[in-house]
Amino acid sequence: MEGNPLEIIGTLVGLIYLWLEYRASIYLWIAGIVMPAIYIVVYYRAGLYADFGINIYYLVAAIYGWLFWMWGGSKKAAPPITHTPPRCYLPLTIVFVAALLAIAFILIRYTDSTVPWLDSFTTALSIVGMWMLARKYMEQWFAWIAVDAVCCGLYIYKELYFTSILYGIYAIIAIFGYLQWRKLMNAQWSTNTIPLKP
Repeated sequence: MEGNPLEIIGTLVGLIYLWLEYRASIYLWIAGIVMPAIYIVVYYRAGLYADFGINIYYLVAAIYGWLFWMWGGSKKAAPPITHTPPRCYLPLTIVFVAALLAIAFILIRYTDSTVPWLDSFTTALSIVGMWMLARKYMEQWFAWIAVDAVCCGLYIYKELYFTSILYGIYAIIAIFGYLQWRKLMNAQWSTNTIPLKP
Protein backbone atom coordinates (compact mmCIF):
# COMPACT_ATOMS: atom_id res chain seq x y z
CA MET A 1 0.00 0.00 0.00
CA GLU A 2 1.59 3.21 -1.17
CA GLY A 3 0.70 6.80 -0.47
CA ASN A 4 2.20 10.10 -1.48
CA PRO A 5 3.84 12.22 1.24
CA LEU A 6 1.14 14.89 1.18
CA GLU A 7 -1.57 12.28 1.74
CA ILE A 8 0.33 10.79 4.69
CA ILE A 9 0.89 14.24 6.23
CA GLY A 10 -2.77 15.08 5.67
CA THR A 11 -3.76 11.85 7.41
CA LEU A 12 -1.62 12.70 10.47
CA VAL A 13 -3.01 16.24 10.66
CA GLY A 14 -6.49 14.76 10.27
CA LEU A 15 -5.97 12.52 13.29
CA ILE A 16 -4.89 15.52 15.35
CA TYR A 17 -7.94 17.42 14.12
CA LEU A 18 -10.20 14.53 15.09
CA TRP A 19 -8.77 14.35 18.59
CA LEU A 20 -9.21 18.08 19.11
CA GLU A 21 -12.78 17.95 17.76
CA TYR A 22 -13.54 15.03 20.08
CA ARG A 23 -12.41 17.18 23.01
CA ALA A 24 -14.33 20.22 21.69
CA SER A 25 -11.05 22.15 21.76
CA ILE A 26 -10.91 25.47 19.98
CA TYR A 27 -7.48 24.50 18.68
CA LEU A 28 -9.12 22.09 16.24
CA TRP A 29 -9.46 25.09 13.95
CA ILE A 30 -5.67 25.35 13.54
CA ALA A 31 -5.58 21.80 12.20
CA GLY A 32 -8.77 22.72 10.35
CA ILE A 33 -6.81 25.26 8.34
CA VAL A 34 -3.72 23.13 7.69
CA MET A 35 -5.57 19.96 6.66
CA PRO A 36 -7.67 21.40 3.82
CA ALA A 37 -4.64 23.23 2.45
CA ILE A 38 -2.98 19.82 2.05
CA TYR A 39 -6.03 18.03 0.70
CA ILE A 40 -6.71 20.68 -1.93
CA VAL A 41 -3.65 19.28 -3.70
CA VAL A 42 -4.35 15.61 -2.91
CA TYR A 43 -7.94 15.66 -4.18
CA TYR A 44 -7.14 17.65 -7.30
CA ARG A 45 -4.51 15.11 -8.30
CA ALA A 46 -6.98 12.27 -7.64
CA GLY A 47 -9.70 13.86 -9.79
CA LEU A 48 -12.06 14.29 -6.81
CA TYR A 49 -13.06 17.77 -7.87
CA ALA A 50 -15.95 18.27 -5.48
CA ASP A 51 -13.74 17.26 -2.56
CA PHE A 52 -11.11 19.65 -3.95
CA GLY A 53 -13.69 22.45 -3.91
CA ILE A 54 -15.05 21.62 -0.47
CA ASN A 55 -11.60 22.05 1.04
CA ILE A 56 -11.55 25.65 -0.12
CA TYR A 57 -14.82 26.03 1.77
CA TYR A 58 -13.25 24.29 4.78
CA LEU A 59 -10.52 26.95 4.91
CA VAL A 60 -13.11 29.71 5.07
CA ALA A 61 -15.31 27.76 7.52
CA ALA A 62 -12.33 27.10 9.79
CA ILE A 63 -11.69 30.83 10.08
CA TYR A 64 -15.39 31.40 10.82
CA GLY A 65 -15.40 28.57 13.37
CA TRP A 66 -12.34 29.95 15.14
CA LEU A 67 -13.91 33.41 15.37
CA PHE A 68 -17.29 32.10 16.53
CA TRP A 69 -15.82 29.78 19.15
CA MET A 70 -13.60 32.61 20.37
CA TRP A 71 -16.09 35.48 20.31
CA GLY A 72 -19.55 33.94 19.85
CA GLY A 73 -20.25 33.51 23.56
CA SER A 74 -20.11 35.94 26.44
CA LYS A 75 -17.04 38.05 27.11
CA LYS A 76 -15.41 35.43 29.33
CA ALA A 77 -16.84 32.17 28.03
CA ALA A 78 -16.84 30.27 24.77
CA PRO A 79 -20.23 29.37 23.23
CA PRO A 80 -21.74 26.24 24.78
CA ILE A 81 -22.43 22.97 22.96
CA THR A 82 -26.15 22.93 22.11
CA HIS A 83 -28.70 20.98 20.11
CA THR A 84 -29.46 22.23 16.62
CA PRO A 85 -32.47 24.60 16.84
CA PRO A 86 -35.52 23.09 15.08
CA ARG A 87 -35.81 26.19 12.89
CA CYS A 88 -32.47 25.28 11.28
CA TYR A 89 -33.44 21.88 9.89
CA LEU A 90 -35.47 23.05 6.90
CA PRO A 91 -32.84 25.57 5.70
CA LEU A 92 -30.07 22.99 6.21
CA THR A 93 -32.02 20.40 4.22
CA ILE A 94 -32.60 22.89 1.40
CA VAL A 95 -28.90 23.80 1.36
CA PHE A 96 -27.94 20.10 1.28
CA VAL A 97 -30.29 19.19 -1.59
CA ALA A 98 -29.42 22.31 -3.61
CA ALA A 99 -25.69 21.74 -3.13
CA LEU A 100 -26.01 18.03 -4.01
CA LEU A 101 -27.83 18.72 -7.28
CA ALA A 102 -25.66 21.68 -8.27
CA ILE A 103 -22.38 19.89 -7.59
CA ALA A 104 -23.52 16.71 -9.35
CA PHE A 105 -24.56 18.76 -12.39
CA ILE A 106 -21.19 20.47 -12.56
CA LEU A 107 -19.24 17.24 -12.12
CA ILE A 108 -21.25 15.34 -14.73
CA ARG A 109 -21.27 18.11 -17.30
CA TYR A 110 -17.86 19.72 -16.91
CA THR A 111 -15.45 17.18 -15.40
CA ASP A 112 -14.21 13.64 -15.96
CA SER A 113 -15.31 12.54 -12.46
CA THR A 114 -16.09 8.82 -12.29
CA VAL A 115 -18.05 9.15 -9.04
CA PRO A 116 -20.09 12.37 -9.42
CA TRP A 117 -23.02 11.45 -7.16
CA LEU A 118 -20.99 10.03 -4.28
CA ASP A 119 -18.55 12.93 -4.52
CA SER A 120 -21.48 15.37 -4.55
CA PHE A 121 -23.21 13.66 -1.61
CA THR A 122 -20.20 13.83 0.69
CA THR A 123 -19.43 17.37 -0.38
CA ALA A 124 -22.98 18.67 0.14
CA LEU A 125 -23.33 16.99 3.52
CA SER A 126 -19.90 18.28 4.55
CA ILE A 127 -21.01 21.83 3.80
CA VAL A 128 -23.88 21.38 6.24
CA GLY A 129 -21.79 19.49 8.80
CA MET A 130 -19.00 22.05 8.85
CA TRP A 131 -21.41 24.91 9.50
CA MET A 132 -23.04 22.93 12.32
CA LEU A 133 -19.60 22.25 13.83
CA ALA A 134 -18.74 25.93 13.64
CA ARG A 135 -21.95 26.68 15.56
CA LYS A 136 -21.15 23.95 18.11
CA TYR A 137 -24.31 21.94 17.41
CA MET A 138 -24.39 18.37 18.75
CA GLU A 139 -26.02 16.90 15.66
CA GLN A 140 -23.03 17.78 13.47
CA TRP A 141 -21.70 14.35 14.46
CA PHE A 142 -24.52 12.60 12.57
CA ALA A 143 -23.53 14.37 9.37
CA TRP A 144 -19.89 13.36 9.83
CA ILE A 145 -20.73 9.71 10.54
CA ALA A 146 -22.52 9.50 7.19
CA VAL A 147 -19.82 11.44 5.33
CA ASP A 148 -16.98 9.42 6.82
CA ALA A 149 -18.57 6.05 6.08
CA VAL A 150 -19.21 6.93 2.43
CA CYS A 151 -15.77 8.52 2.03
CA CYS A 152 -14.06 5.43 3.42
CA GLY A 153 -15.43 3.32 0.59
CA LEU A 154 -14.98 6.05 -2.00
CA TYR A 155 -11.28 6.52 -1.25
CA ILE A 156 -10.63 2.79 -1.41
CA TYR A 157 -12.15 2.89 -4.89
CA LYS A 158 -9.88 5.83 -5.76
CA GLU A 159 -6.85 4.02 -4.27
CA LEU A 160 -6.28 6.70 -1.63
CA TYR A 161 -5.65 4.04 0.96
CA PHE A 162 -4.16 6.15 3.75
CA THR A 163 -7.01 8.63 3.43
CA SER A 164 -9.50 5.74 3.44
CA ILE A 165 -8.02 4.49 6.71
CA LEU A 166 -8.33 8.00 8.14
CA TYR A 167 -12.00 8.21 7.23
CA GLY A 168 -12.68 4.72 8.55
CA ILE A 169 -11.25 5.87 11.88
CA TYR A 170 -13.30 9.07 11.58
CA ALA A 171 -16.52 7.06 11.19
CA ILE A 172 -15.83 5.04 14.32
CA ILE A 173 -14.58 7.92 16.44
CA ALA A 174 -17.45 10.16 15.34
CA ILE A 175 -19.79 7.88 17.27
CA PHE A 176 -17.67 8.32 20.38
CA GLY A 177 -17.38 12.02 19.61
CA TYR A 178 -21.14 12.36 19.76
CA LEU A 179 -21.22 10.60 23.14
CA GLN A 180 -18.38 12.79 24.44
CA TRP A 181 -20.07 16.01 23.30
CA ARG A 182 -23.32 14.87 24.89
CA LYS A 183 -21.45 14.33 28.15
CA LEU A 184 -19.79 17.75 27.87
CA MET A 185 -23.11 19.42 27.10
CA ASN A 186 -24.83 17.78 30.04
CA ALA A 187 -21.96 18.81 32.31
CA GLN A 188 -22.22 22.40 31.11
CA TRP A 189 -25.89 22.69 31.96
CA SER A 190 -25.85 20.61 35.14
CA THR A 191 -23.17 22.84 36.63
CA ASN A 192 -24.47 25.94 34.83
CA THR A 193 -20.94 26.63 33.56
CA ILE A 194 -19.52 27.24 30.12
CA PRO A 195 -15.85 26.58 29.22
CA LEU A 196 -13.67 29.66 29.52
CA LYS A 197 -11.97 30.98 26.43
CA PRO A 198 -8.25 30.10 26.06
